[in-house]
Amino acid sequence: MAVPANQQVGRGSSGWAVVLRRWPSWAPYAAAVWGVAYAAVQLAWVARGIALPLGAHHAFPPAVQLVLAGLALLAAGACLAAVRARGRFARTAAGATLLVVVPVFVLGTFGAPIEFVSLIGGAGPSGAGLAHLLLDIPGAGLLLVTGLSVRRRARGRCPRCGQAHAWGSDRPLEHPAPSRASAKVQVAVYAGMSGILPWAITKTIWTLGGDALGMTAEQWRAANADGSGVTKALASVGIDFTVLAAMLAWFLMVGLMYRWGQVFPRWTLFLSGRRVPRLLPLIPAWLTGLTLALYGTGILVAFPFFFAGAGGMAWMTAFGGLAFAGLGVGLLVAACSYAARTRPACGREA
Repeated sequence: MAVPANQQVGRGSSGWAVVLRRWPSWAPYAAAVWGVAYAAVQLAWVARGIALPLGAHHAFPPAVQLVLAGLALLAAGACLAAVRARGRFARTAAGATLLVVVPVFVLGTFGAPIEFVSLIGGAGPSGAGLAHLLLDIPGAGLLLVTGLSVRRRARGRCPRCGQAHAWGSDRPLEHPAPSRASAKVQVAVYAGMSGILPWAITKTIWTLGGDALGMTAEQWRAANADGSGVTKALASVGIDFTVLAAMLAWFLMVGLMYRWGQVFPRWTLFLSGRRVPRLLPLIPAWLTGLTLALYGTGILVAFPFFFAGAGGMAWMTAFGGLAFAGLGVGLLVAACSYAARTRPACGREA
């Protein structure tokens, strides 16, 4: 069952649908509240000696937390100024401030999918690191949509849909008909997906008891003896947990490219035929894509300096960098295409 073109969500909607539809009016205030709360948490952590982890064995110095607290307060002030300022200079200054601080908190979401996979796998994420991610992710989202609405207003466009129209922004939303990604996007995404194959094949050989890259299955199990019970249970039947997680990223990428990612297919039972909320696939795609793209690219850049000539494990490191970078870039490309194809517009009729 297909969702028709120009499907409307109008004044007849109630509850959370109406609240979400009016996000340009409340998002800046919510972002300001978040900024104050974020700064308070960081200052409390510094006072209690709780540091933000940097990897498994290192932590950021307290000065970094103080800087983050200051930037959060600056972002809160910019959000309020963006909606309350009357002069052009004040609005421009607020927009420029958001342009500087938003990327900082977006980069703060780095590692979210890694923590999530660790949690599902039973390895257990770090307390302060997980708490910071849970605090940073909604704030980064609020700052992004606030900056987006400010940018649209500055260009004389509707802050909600981004289109240039004479009617108000509280009209019914018209959603485009389901569509598939262009051929160029599909080629780019599938090319990124293919980067995982050397890494996935090698790990699968080890979990099945074979030898690869000069390492036996026994050596691989010994090197991963500290894994969680879930990881070991899956490995006992020939399934590597990280490969399984990568397959979920594959599924997400495919859904972002085709129509069934915009309308729930028949196998979803009672959801069949309903429109998929845009943010349902976009949020995990953006979070995971950003982390994997940065992580994988970093491995590939560092490989010639630290891993070259190290034997079979050097190849595995290169395979991992190729897999993560490919998955990350593929997710970001697919997400950008999906966001453009599913972008709604404010309708004429109330």
